[in-house]
Amino acid sequence: MRARAALLLPVALGVLLLDQLSKLLIQTQIPLHTRIPVIPGLLDLTHIRNPGAAFGLFASFPEGWRTPALIAISLAALVVIVLFVRSLAPDRRLLLIALGLIMGGAAGNLLDRLRFGAVVDFIDAYWRTYHWPAFNVADSAVTVGVIAILLDLWVGRKAEPAQSS
Repeated sequence: MRARAALLLPVALGVLLLDQLSKLLIQTQIPLHTRIPVIPGLLDLTHIRNPGAAFGLFASFPEGWRTPALIAISLAALVVIVLFVRSLAPDRRLLLIALGLIMGGAAGNLLDRLRFGAVVDFIDAYWRTYHWPAFNVADSAVTVGVIAILLDLWVGRKAEPAQSS
């Protein structure tokens, strides 16, 4: 477990630290609901509170159960990751890094939900009238982690020798 933790934990803690520091900077420097163009026509910094999950999912659900449910889901995801990591071979580096990204992102958004009842989002990417839902470092880490898991599965499948019948 020590070799796996030596790879997973620095990634998870690095994501968590970067996520929380970036959110602190946004909260102290940009008033809520303010937009600052970074690349006009493509990217703004903004400061919003997302009561839902990634991409605004569940934002319109009743508040009485939405936040507790999202907290429970985040905690369950963290527990599942820890249990899954215990079963992995230490040489599954890409998968361990991917799980570290997801773990750090889930922990970052969990901290926001516990503190504010919502997640601080601040990256607003758009093209003309299409706006991607605002997101943050934690969301980005989770997305990259999921893509890395899919890549690991794809590479692993291609590396398996063909079985004869």
